Amino acid sequence: MNALTITEYANALGSQAKRASALMAAASAATKNRALRTLAALLRANVDALQVDNARDIERAVANGLAAPMVDRLRLTPKVIETCAEGCEQLAAMADVIGEIIGMKQQPSGIRVGQMRVPIGVFGMIFESRPNVTIEAASLSIKSGNACILRGGSEAIDSNKALARLVQQALLEAGLPADAVQLVQTTDRAVVDQLIAMPQYVDVIIPRGGKGLIERISAGAKVPVIKHLDGNCHVYVDDPCDLAMAIKVVDNAKTNKYSPCNAAESLLVARGVAPAFLAQMGVVFAAKGVEMRCDPVALEFLQSNLPSALVESAQTAIKSGASATPLPTARLALATESDWYEEYLAPVISVKVVAGLDEAIAHINRYSSHHTDAILTRDHMHAQAFLREVDSASVMVNTSTRFADGFEYGLGAEIGISTDKFHARGPVGIEGLTSLKYVVLGDGEVRS
Repeated sequence: MNALTITEYANALGSQAKRASALMAAASAATKNRALRTLAALLRANVDALQVDNARDIERAVANGLAAPMVDRLRLTPKVIETCAEGCEQLAAMADVIGEIIGMKQQPSGIRVGQMRVPIGVFGMIFESRPNVTIEAASLSIKSGNACILRGGSEAIDSNKALARLVQQALLEAGLPADAVQLVQTTDRAVVDQLIAMPQYVDVIIPRGGKGLIERISAGAKVPVIKHLDGNCHVYVDDPCDLAMAIKVVDNAKTNKYSPCNAAESLLVARGVAPAFLAQMGVVFAAKGVEMRCDPVALEFLQSNLPSALVESAQTAIKSGASATPLPTARLALATESDWYEEYLAPVISVKVVAGLDEAIAHINRYSSHHTDAILTRDHMHAQAFLREVDSASVMVNTSTRFADGFEYGLGAEIGISTDKFHARGPVGIEGLTSLKYVVLGDGEVRS
């Protein structure tokens, strides 16, 4: 496409979305729910066909040398497709918040004032890798009465096109406009530059992907942006804690899956429990090939408490420059300052021993990306202080950071996880895609 054609194409997408948004805002809850249930059925009926399209994307990604975590995010497995279908059904079963009036109060003048929840209008979603985001964004857009323009990464173009066709089929079968969900059909990045600069059509932009993408969108956008830059999630093992529970939760938070933004990347351990905890945790990580990048105190504890054969093998691996593939060894290294900020998306975790709760909170608020952070403790007061003082979108007590997800939070699906503080924070579900307007009810009152 040349520049003129790209401009015309982007404007066509925008004007079609704007017209569709008016119809979506007026659609009944029953109609929107019918579209969602139809989409769930279509997803289940097309698992094999979707995997054929997805296989082309994966083959191309591998041939182009895409990093393993990104290839992992690209996979559209039967389990992923079923989760998408379940998310559609969960959304359909939820109450419709559109038109809900809250806070209605009688004023001294006689008027009654409240707020009504309404759709945002049109949102643009720009995302990388995960094709399931197409369904998550589309289903949330349908439920919240919005229209959306989706632009997935070039690495998932075949998968995204196949999914978008199913979405539009479901919309039409429910009597809704197909243009309520549009997928950008070209991989030309110039279309993105147009979309983020069309306030006449687009009400908000939601980028979901790597830090570079989100920074570029935020810098060039002429419409509001809901974003998060990365997911440097922390788990703090407090003194006192249940050691067995702590081992189980930290293991899950880190190794359940390495590529998501809610996987733990930093482990903080209170000095009082560090020797006992790290000795056991180190063995678990060694068995799974997780490299531990430690502060000097944590490194000394691990070297002193792990079986000598594990440590000797680890030092040999590090000196030889071996990659962090699963090995039955404790892979130990001294952390650098940059490790405390790092989102690894890999079998690597930073480890630091802290004096206690206050130092843990200070460390998290300095180095965290303000995504999700957890405390494992048996002290109720410590838990309450952690919840109050840690400045993150999700703060957890005695559970895995991997639960920071719209589906797990009961939102049906999520459009992304926002680390912003305005409008939407944390997993962005239906309410994050709505706005509030004031409604005023009277009976002939006039202002004196």
